[in-house]
Amino acid sequence: MIRPSFTQTINGKPADNTAFFDVINPATEDVAGRAPECTDAQIEEAMAAAVAAHRGTWLRDRARVGEALGTAARILSANVEDLAGILVAEQGKPFGDAVGEVLASAAFVQFYAGFEPAQVQLGDGTTTRGRVSAQPIGPTLGITAWNIPLLLAFAKIAPAIAAGNPIIVKPSPYTPLSTLRVGELLREVFPPGVLQILTGTDALGPKLTTRPEIRKISMTGSIATGAKVYAAGAKDFKRITLELGGNDAAILLDDFDTAAMSERLFTATFDNAGQLCICAKRIFVPQGRVDEIAASFAELAAKVELGPGAQANVTMGPLQNKAQYDKVTGLIEDAVAQGATIVSGGRRLPGPGYFIEPTILKGCAPGMRVVDEEQFGPVMPLIAYRDLDEALAQANGTEFGLGGSVWGADVPRAEWVAARMYSGMVWVNCHGAGQYPNQPFVGVKSSGLGAELGSWGYSGASDLRVDYTTLG
Repeated sequence: MIRPSFTQTINGKPADNTAFFDVINPATEDVAGRAPECTDAQIEEAMAAAVAAHRGTWLRDRARVGEALGTAARILSANVEDLAGILVAEQGKPFGDAVGEVLASAAFVQFYAGFEPAQVQLGDGTTTRGRVSAQPIGPTLGITAWNIPLLLAFAKIAPAIAAGNPIIVKPSPYTPLSTLRVGELLREVFPPGVLQILTGTDALGPKLTTRPEIRKISMTGSIATGAKVYAAGAKDFKRITLELGGNDAAILLDDFDTAAMSERLFTATFDNAGQLCICAKRIFVPQGRVDEIAASFAELAAKVELGPGAQANVTMGPLQNKAQYDKVTGLIEDAVAQGATIVSGGRRLPGPGYFIEPTILKGCAPGMRVVDEEQFGPVMPLIAYRDLDEALAQANGTEFGLGGSVWGADVPRAEWVAARMYSGMVWVNCHGAGQYPNQPFVGVKSSGLGAELGSWGYSGASDLRVDYTTLG
């Protein structure tokens, strides 16, 4: 059992609240815990604390900041089981996956603890001297989604603090508990105002994005919400980073190696019950091989252990919330109504919890909602193609542009096809691989603005500064 309630972190202290909202365990539909409803007075206090931290000297001391980030990474690793248990209860993922999320979060923090930004030297050093460097932007707001709440939080926290910015984090109201717990664990690591955690229901986000004290917003979520955040930030030219939706295409070439590659692609589609923006969500298959390839995926689907994430041997948990559960089941029903065939899965599990079997669909085509929309659930739509140019046109012909992949035994040919995909990240014979702290996470078109992680994440948390001196 996790604790019934957690406290916000404001100005380095636990905040007192009288109003709370319930957080639902998606595996049981019971209350997993309660989160505080941030008040207007607490917003004022948090903004004042962030401004004070920005004006102070601590965040300008790179050695002290790096030391504190290293300490934070160690605390996360030391509390992995506590945090993973909270993640399972509020998000639903299997416990092993939750442990992996906590440890990956610690790795993000450790990367930025030792990060040294590059400087560009200007002038000849004799008559002129100059340099281009990074400088802090100011108080930052991080808004996270419910699918990987801790990983998303630290993709924003670590570069912001490393670049000298205080940050306020607002987690999704569906999964606020693990982020609140992080605030409790790290209160003694950072000075007051450097890291603050505020939670609330739908009204909280707009109250924060429009605040003039906030100079940078980094948000992960839907395209629709990203547009609202972008508009709010434009009023006073806030810096904006947006990591938005994806509807990633995977193009299987005619030499796709079923035995060697099917399991990799299956994992890339159904990881986190399909609730990752970077999952493969549209699978283009040569027309003559659809039945064979569909059968190989169905065999893998039959091996999935679906159930509550806290149970041993479970490999896939529920969808995180009722709205997403209803959306995904509706997409499956709509596809069948339009002529798609269920090869495997497709059923809701009886009893409590938002469980849907991993679902393989064939006979899908552009124009079906399951193809055109981001499913964000355990669904693999197979789209038969005759002509590779047509498959590429369909893969590129959406508003999305987060990731994409090409699969084939002839690697140079697959790389040639991949070069024609228009996405922020493109893979050959894998999908979503190589997501390390030093690698940028980036989308194009409506899938994103700016980049997170690596030196690019640091740059996104900084403004440029040019210093130039004439000597003599």
